[in-house]
Amino acid sequence: MSESSVLHTWCVQADWNAPTIVGGRGATLFAAGGREILDFSSLSECSNLGHQHPGVVAAIRAQAEALCFVTSAWGAQPRAKLADELLALAGFDGGRVLFTLGGADANENAVKLARWYTGRPEGLVVARERSYHGATFAAMALSGDARARTLPSALPNVAHVPPPYCYRCPWSRARPDCGIRCAGAVADALAAAGGNVAAVVMEPHAGTNGIVAPPEYWPRLRDACDAHGALLVADEVMSAFGRVGHWFAWQRYLDAGRPDLVTLAKGLTGAHAPLGAVLVAKHVAQFFERRMLGTGLTYSGHPLCCAAGLGALEAYREDRLIERAGALGAAIRARLHAMAGRHPAIGDIRGDGAFWIVELVRDRATREPLSTWPDTAPELRRLVARGLDRGVSFAVRGNLLILAPPLVITDAELDRALGTLDALLAECLPAAAST
Repeated sequence: MSESSVLHTWCVQADWNAPTIVGGRGATLFAAGGREILDFSSLSECSNLGHQHPGVVAAIRAQAEALCFVTSAWGAQPRAKLADELLALAGFDGGRVLFTLGGADANENAVKLARWYTGRPEGLVVARERSYHGATFAAMALSGDARARTLPSALPNVAHVPPPYCYRCPWSRARPDCGIRCAGAVADALAAAGGNVAAVVMEPHAGTNGIVAPPEYWPRLRDACDAHGALLVADEVMSAFGRVGHWFAWQRYLDAGRPDLVTLAKGLTGAHAPLGAVLVAKHVAQFFERRMLGTGLTYSGHPLCCAAGLGALEAYREDRLIERAGALGAAIRARLHAMAGRHPAIGDIRGDGAFWIVELVRDRATREPLSTWPDTAPELRRLVARGLDRGVSFAVRGNLLILAPPLVITDAELDRALGTLDALLAECLPAAAST
């Protein structure tokens, strides 16, 4: 058996060099050869429940014994039950759920729904520069990520506005006197469209772009959408299911920032099975009561995956993991700020719950980044490699450390991971640390 027969994503194939994983338990992965790796990124920010959660595994097994598949054109009990539970968690009374296979197609279908609902087939969709919404053709066009520029856009009439990047404000302003100009850019883009608008699609919390908006930002998006007749789409693929201490990150703003559509994946099953979803608010769902919904996927709402989703929701509740994220956030925040006192390479710390970004710089005074975005600094590549050698997996991109441990991580494991990071920052960033 050889990994050379596999096309590995987001890498040059000749450079691929990663462990082969054969098992897992909790926050720990088991590599071929017996090595254990503490997962401090939930792999792709998706294993919120850790690995091989017994409740989710049992739910999948029970469903497999009863019914593995039924077409999405027919009914399936786990699909209907999961939809009911998700709508209740979001407070979307009278809404509906469109199930997909993952986050990218959830975002693509959200744009479809918005353009159908508004009656504007090419209505403007506003997203952010340095955003990421998936790797399929239209989702890449929706993204403002540098990786999206490798092919021509497959989605017409998308505008990318500057992000709410307080540490490096595009308008060289500072809070609290900035007027949240970043939200104003969204309103300006909608106004410039002359009424031909469909949606604003944005993440309520950081993704791999590493940008955390100020609390005033999201409610301002709601106001802008209401003023211009656009739907507000919350891309919660990474930020939902306890990641920031709420079921959904947008719930930090309650009705002041209630979206019309919410896209989900990753933590929806805790990555135990592939499943995405679009939560559709009542007013949008009612639009399709007497109109054709012209979209679908053979495996939409696959019974095994929906059973995994139900098992995951039960695990979040029984293990009190939404609340656990708050305790993790307090502990991580304190440790990171203590590290900043020892490591001048730490320029900024931002995040919440179990989702944190550490931005690294060569000079704290000038904020010169450790590397030019999105190129990953050699020092960070070295940090990741040495971390793996010591049995801890860290995620990095550009000049950022992305810290997103499973919500089931123990206090002892958290202490070990952060202690390892502290030591690696001293070892791998000596030039920055000596300035």
